[in-house]
Amino acid sequence: MFIKKIQWVVLTLMLVLPFSKITSQESDFGNWLIYIGSKQLEKGWNIHNEVQYRNFDAIGDLEQLLLRTGLGYNLTENNNNLLLGYGYILSRNFIGDTNEKESVNEHRIFQQFTTKQKYAGISLSHRYRFEQRFVESDFRLRFRYFLGVNIPLGKKQVDENALDKRKLYLSAYNEIFLNTETSIFDRNRVYGGLGYKLTKNIRFELGYLNQFFETSSRDQLNIIAFVNF
Repeated sequence: MFIKKIQWVVLTLMLVLPFSKITSQESDFGNWLIYIGSKQLEKGWNIHNEVQYRNFDAIGDLEQLLLRTGLGYNLTENNNNLLLGYGYILSRNFIGDTNEKESVNEHRIFQQFTTKQKYAGISLSHRYRFEQRFVESDFRLRFRYFLGVNIPLGKKQVDENALDKRKLYLSAYNEIFLNTETSIFDRNRVYGGLGYKLTKNIRFELGYLNQFFETSSRDQLNIIAFVNF
């Protein structure tokens, strides 16, 4: 009964929170295609790699291409990870109210700490990330805090290794972005989706993301692949 109540709470938040912000803001709908991979090395080290292809429309109208990689180290097994990373971001921004676009290149160095906990089968993830952003000739600093929840669906089943065999799960997160400059609030992201575990190391998610700024918001359909190898 406790798990079912939590599931309904998360579903309600997934539906209500984004629309509470959309009602007073102009909103467009886009699509993000995302690949996130992790390679486990010896002695607690790991390599993170990530590709995101973001579109203004459903597909084919590039908004942003993001490439990210990093080297991480597990302070404890699977629960606490430190990572030093680099990202390259190509943005295609509209010029004013026209259909013309300009390309903006960004190189980004970041440090992050990720910690995970489990309560009654529900997985929680906290990520703290500090970014040094080189946007063309401009230098910027930004802090990000991510809180995610993962809830398996269906009756619990375990295999011979005591691993949960359930395939479907609910996924939700909120992430806030804060600048170090005068305008501190940068943006906030609220996400809710349905996931499927294909194998122990491969899973997919289909979800809805609302990203809102001070005076506007954007909606995205997210298709995500997670691969550990």
